[in-house]
Amino acid sequence: MKANTLKLSALVMLMALTGCASKPTFNADILLTGGLLISGDGSAANAKKVAICEDKICGIFAPDSTHIKAKQVIDVSGKVIAPGFIDPHTHSLSDLKSSTRNNNINYLTQGVTTVINGNDGGGPVDFNATKHTLHANGIGTNVGLLVGHGSLRKQVMGKVARHATEKEMSQMEALLEAAMEQGALGLSSGLYYVPGSYANTNEVVRLAKVAAKFNGIYDTHIRDESTFSIGLIPAVQEAIDIAKAADIHLHLAHIKALGVDVWGQSEQIINLVESEQQRGLSISADQYPWLASGTKLHSALMPKWVMADSKKAFHARLKDPRLQDQIDRELAENLRRRGGAKAILITKFHDKSLEGKTLEQVAKEWNLSAISATKKLVLMGQVRIASFNMSAEDVENFMQQTWVVTSSDGTDGHPRKYASFPKKLKSYVLDKNLMSLETFIQRSSADTAKYFNIKKRGQIKPDYFADIIVFDPKQISVNASFAHWNVLTEGMQYVFVNGEIVINDHKFTNIHAGKVID
Repeated sequence: MKANTLKLSALVMLMALTGCASKPTFNADILLTGGLLISGDGSAANAKKVAICEDKICGIFAPDSTHIKAKQVIDVSGKVIAPGFIDPHTHSLSDLKSSTRNNNINYLTQGVTTVINGNDGGGPVDFNATKHTLHANGIGTNVGLLVGHGSLRKQVMGKVARHATEKEMSQMEALLEAAMEQGALGLSSGLYYVPGSYANTNEVVRLAKVAAKFNGIYDTHIRDESTFSIGLIPAVQEAIDIAKAADIHLHLAHIKALGVDVWGQSEQIINLVESEQQRGLSISADQYPWLASGTKLHSALMPKWVMADSKKAFHARLKDPRLQDQIDRELAENLRRRGGAKAILITKFHDKSLEGKTLEQVAKEWNLSAISATKKLVLMGQVRIASFNMSAEDVENFMQQTWVVTSSDGTDGHPRKYASFPKKLKSYVLDKNLMSLETFIQRSSADTAKYFNIKKRGQIKPDYFADIIVFDPKQISVNASFAHWNVLTEGMQYVFVNGEIVINDHKFTNIHAGKVID
C-alpha cells in the first residue's frame, strides 16, 4: 500500500513537472484563438489565446492551452489581436447624439473603440447631462469628455473680446469644478479660436488649477501654430507656462508647424518639450497623419477682432466699407501664411458645386480676387476647408517622438475623420517603416490611455475592458480621400467594445456598446 502511494505521488509530481497535470476548466464567454497578440504595452507580438468574460478580458493563454471552455470560439488565425485604439482628439459629439450616426461607424472601422470629445475649448460644460443624453441615445464607441474653456467663456460672458472679470472667473471655476467632480477628464482650450483667443494666460492658469485638483489634464489647441499672433514657439511656451503654474499634465493637440513661415520648427519644439520633460514636466501631444489641416474658412482666414460678439456683428464688420482696407490686409497675410488660395480646398458647403474646388478656382470663376471671394463665401454660410499647410519633414519628425500619439481631429470635409489610423498604419508603418507595428499600436492605445488617465483600457490585459480589434495589417484599405472624404475604411475583421462584438467578420452588428468614461 505504501509503495503504491509513493508511486502515485511520484507520478503526480512527474505530470506536474512535464505540464501533464490536469488544470481546472476555465469558463469564458468568448475565446479568440490562433491570433498574434500585440498587447499595446510595446512588447513583441506573441501567439496567444484571449478570453472574454462579460465586458472584461479574463484570461490570456498559450496557444496550446486546452482547458478553456467558451460559449463562442472565434478562430482568428493569421490575424493580429490588439487593443482598440483610443482617439484623443475628435469632434464626434454631435454624431454620437444623433439618431443616425451614433454608431460612430467611421471610427469603429478604423479600429477606434474610444473617442475623446470636447477638444479645442469646445467641450460641454454639463458633464452629467451630456452623459445621460449619450447613454439614453446609445453610442457605438466609448467616449471621454473634456470641458471646454471656450464653452465656459460663452456660458458666463458670451463672445465678448475682453479678459474675464473676477466674478466671471469665479463662475467659470465653479462650473469646471462641478464637471470635474462628475467625471470630466480635464480642461481643453482653443486659444487660437474665438472666444478663447480673447483670454489671457492667467485666466487659463486659474482654470487649469481647478482641473489639476481632480488629477485632470490640460489639453490645448495652442494660441498660434504659425505666425498669426504670438508665433508657434512662443505659443508652445505659453502652454508650458500654464502647465507649470497649474501643476498639470500638458497635452498639445494636433501638434504641427502650420504654414511656410514655420516649416522646419518641429526640431525646436521637440527640443523645448523634451527639455521641460527632463525638468519634470509631464507633456504629451497627438498628431493626425495628413499634410492638410481641416477647419472652417472663417476660422482659418478671418482676423479675430472681426469675429467678436455675435454673428450679426461679425457680418456687419465684414460689410462695413470703413473696415475693408484693414480686413483685406489681414486676410491677405493670413492667406499667404497658409500657402495661398491654391492651397485652400473647399470640402463641404451647402453649394455642392463648389466642393472639391480650390479658393483660387472659385475666385477665377467669380471673377474676383481671392480676398473678395473669401468674404463672399463666409457671408454665404459655413464653409469647411482642407488647408494644405504642412511639410512632410515636420510631420514625420513629430510622428517619431515617443510622446506623440495618434489622433484624427476628425471633422466633416476631411478624410482624417474616416481614415487617420489606417493612413498612419499604411503610409508610415508599413510603407515608410517609421515605426514598428507594435509601436504604432502602443501609441494608438496604451500611451493615449496613460496620458488621459483612462483606466483599464488601451491594453490586452486581464481585468481590462474588452475593447479589442482583430485585423490583418496588410488587408486594411484606406478608402477616404480629399475628393471623397467620407468613405469608410475596410479591413477590420472583428471589433469588440466592452466585450460586445460590434464588427463581426467585417460587418457592423448594429450593437451600441459604448459607455461614457468617468
